[in-house]
Amino acid sequence: MSATSAVCLALALVAAQAAPAPATSFRARLSPVPVESSNAAKVTGSGVVTATLSGATLSISGTFAGMKSAATLAQIHMGQRGVRGPVEFDLQFDKSPSGTITGTITLTKVQVDTLRRGWYYIQIHAQDAPDGNLWGWLLATPS
Repeated sequence: MSATSAVCLALALVAAQAAPAPATSFRARLSPVPVESSNAAKVTGSGVVTATLSGATLSISGTFAGMKSAATLAQIHMGQRGVRGPVEFDLQFDKSPSGTITGTITLTKVQVDTLRRGWYYIQIHAQDAPDGNLWGWLLATPS
């Protein structure tokens, strides 16, 4: 092996060891987001969702509380932070003003990349806020 090849190999090994592992833990803080000023008084509550990525399987678990009316939908949407986007997945949830939210989803490689970019958000809809009551982007947590 030439000296140049040996140096290149050594640099490649150092770079591979220094590269951070891809994110596998995510968290969303659910907050009220009134879509229109006319329904701002009806949009209340808070929540926290954690998600773990194992291979292509995303496991979601969380709680929400303090909504003025019962939850009617819980979904994951795709959109850059602060931008509304289309529904990607449905989640299981308690149909009440406070409760739990769960889900297990198998993602494609593109969806895993989208998750790691922070482009998925959880949205809980309620009877009095059908366009969405609580929202929160799934963001990587430090390892």
